[in-house]
Amino acid sequence: MYILDMFSKKMKLPGHEEALPGRAEPIDTAETHFVNGHPLKPPFPDGLETAIFGMGCFWGVERKFWQLPGVHVTAAGYSGGATPNPTYQEVCTGQTGQNEVVLVVFDPAVITYERLLATFWEGHDPTQGMRQGNDMGTQYRSAIYTSSQAQADAAEASKLAYQQALAKAGHKGTITTEIEPASEFYYAEAYHQQYLAKNPSGYCGVGGTGISCPIGLKTEAAE
Repeated sequence: MYILDMFSKKMKLPGHEEALPGRAEPIDTAETHFVNGHPLKPPFPDGLETAIFGMGCFWGVERKFWQLPGVHVTAAGYSGGATPNPTYQEVCTGQTGQNEVVLVVFDPAVITYERLLATFWEGHDPTQGMRQGNDMGTQYRSAIYTSSQAQADAAEASKLAYQQALAKAGHKGTITTEIEPASEFYYAEAYHQQYLAKNPSGYCGVGGTGISCPIGLKTEAAE
């Protein structure tokens, strides 16, 4: 009974009054990106923009984005929940409301936000609710946390376009992705940063539907 209760809590977002208290100070993390050496934290160079995506386990998600031309730096972290400065162990309890996410700092002169959205939709299955593959819990939910109205509009348009693409391809799922203004981004512990670059054979639970995103196709055709 206790195990079932704990599993139930992991699958349901807690209210603010139920969430763990967290802490006032940030937890320790890495200073620089393991792959390109750029600082993980701001200030970032002028002209760059930020995006935040939740697509399941952040190890595999981060690798998808750092490989894209025009991406200055990426970082694994937590966002979308109630507990400030959570630890990974706290997030895994399901009692923080925090999502495993990746911060993407990019140069819009080199790569568009729409191209990042295409990578997002094609890189996971956005119809699975509080899970991604075998990874189950609120921390694995699909999410786009936006930093501007332009990003919010683009995200909503891409969601509609990808839902239509799924239906056309015979995928019966309904997209469960939450699209919300970005709240505080909390950096994950140092060992999570660029995990698959440090551990090339490490676990990656991220997998897509195999269905192309029409937003991405239009973007590339225009370039």
